[in-house]
Amino acid sequence: MNGKEEKELGKLLARRKVLLGAGAAAGAAAVAAMPATAAARSRDERKWDMETDVICVGSGAAACSAAVTAVASGAKVIVVEKLPMAGGTTGKSGGVTWIPNNRFIAAKNMQDNRADCLRYMARYSHPESYDAASPTLGLAPESFRLLEAFYDNGSKMVEWMEEIGATKFREFKVWDVNIFPPDYGDHLPENKANNVRALEPAVGAGSTTGGNSLAYQLEQWLTKRNVPFLLEHRAVGLIKDGERVVGMEVRNNDKLLRIRARKGVIFGTGGYSHNLELVRLHQPGLYGACAAVGSTGDFISIAQQAGAKMGSLGTAWRTPVILEDALNNRAIGHGVFFAPGDSMIHVNKYGKRVVNEKRNYNDRTRAHFAFDPVNAEYPNQFMFMVFDDRTLNRYAGALPLPLDKRESKWLIEGRDSRELADNIRKRLASLSAAVGNYRIVDSFAENLDATIERFNRFAEAGRDEDFDRGLHEYDRQWQKVFSPVSKKSTYPDNDKPNGTMYPIDRKGPLYAVILAPGALDTNGGPAINENGQVLAADGKPIPGLYGAGNCIASPSGPAYLGAGGTIGLAMTFGYLAGRHAAAQKA
Repeated sequence: MNGKEEKELGKLLARRKVLLGAGAAAGAAAVAAMPATAAARSRDERKWDMETDVICVGSGAAACSAAVTAVASGAKVIVVEKLPMAGGTTGKSGGVTWIPNNRFIAAKNMQDNRADCLRYMARYSHPESYDAASPTLGLAPESFRLLEAFYDNGSKMVEWMEEIGATKFREFKVWDVNIFPPDYGDHLPENKANNVRALEPAVGAGSTTGGNSLAYQLEQWLTKRNVPFLLEHRAVGLIKDGERVVGMEVRNNDKLLRIRARKGVIFGTGGYSHNLELVRLHQPGLYGACAAVGSTGDFISIAQQAGAKMGSLGTAWRTPVILEDALNNRAIGHGVFFAPGDSMIHVNKYGKRVVNEKRNYNDRTRAHFAFDPVNAEYPNQFMFMVFDDRTLNRYAGALPLPLDKRESKWLIEGRDSRELADNIRKRLASLSAAVGNYRIVDSFAENLDATIERFNRFAEAGRDEDFDRGLHEYDRQWQKVFSPVSKKSTYPDNDKPNGTMYPIDRKGPLYAVILAPGALDTNGGPAINENGQVLAADGKPIPGLYGAGNCIASPSGPAYLGAGGTIGLAMTFGYLAGRHAAAQKA
């Protein structure tokens, strides 16, 4: 792509941010009016409004990777998207793509050994069953095959996308600090190739534009090949001929269309973060999500009606969220991906630290779900990010820290720990309809004082004896990214041995923000095999039905393997599904 083309792409990406694609939606309505061919009707008693080889449902990384692969393999494709604009949750992301054994690793005379990488993924994804001596590393054979498929085909997917001109990748260096990012399990002994698996779009990359660029490039590749995008068309059901899926029904306003799929239907419709019924049934806590508003789990009920076997439904790509921000609107813009600051801790209802505040957002959020069997409660259901003036001033503007505390709706302040505790109680009482009986204990202020005193000793010594904060590379490197120093800061640099910790000023004032468990999106749903085929209750593939991305049970389970772990899996299994579907006989 030359300079002129890059400039034009930038203009188009900016426009996509502010438009909902009214013109594209009108175009979709025109496409939807296309009649089915006479040949289709003569071969089937059903009346088809349209027909194609492959239907791809959704328009993010998973569905569009499947569509691109199927088209490049010679199949005809129709893309169905229920929102007014293509891109899905991918369009809101950074576009980073985690790919094992990618071509850039070999170019640096390094290697990402297959056995080593599989051990890392298996250990992180399923620590409860991991066994290094087992042929399947302790995993169920079907789970192990998914990880094998990811390792074996992720790099092939990248090279395929580049070869056909759909998109091009480069190594991901973290934006302003120019570092290769550590994996989220960077310190696990099984991880032998840290810092080398994260890629990003070679054009249009950036913390807020990379996913938009990736989604747009895939969409444009398809559009140039006259692939119809049926925007504002919602999938409502599958059509089967015996056991085989042969088409689907979609609804556009009051109009129901029946689309024939000669080779297969591939779902890449996202998770169910914005379906409150499913969230209440399957999530231990999910107060808000970054996912596109269309992430309502449509595929779960559709697949169930087709006889699909469900994989895990309780997993998600998790992130802490600001409770009051999420209560205002579940579709949040950003989570608290990395807690900024050095003179800062997270405490539970007892005023005690329970987690390394600098670990990755997915794993850090899981600390909210610890159950106390004696008191029969979740003491960490909500956490309180507590900090002093140094963190508020020095790192102002790094979420959830406000640029100006007078403008923050969720900041809680107190002259000391006792007043802070009183004001937290008042805030929780005002939110009682949402937080239920969750209250801080009477000894919260006393415990918080002791917690801060203990933390301050660790900060002076440079070693967190409780949670190893700052011990591992992830903590230190991502601190540089998500704790940028404000240009208006009046506080000096951190001169302590551990740059992620600095003593909290107990003289006050002290501040707190209430954090709740949230998500980028859920990642549970129907089970698939290594070809992206959705499995029936008996474990056999349902002919003609595929899934990839957040709408299916994640091949990595609850583990977020590294930056771009969501999109890497989505694109790889979209590629596998598209390739397999395109190879079927019509």
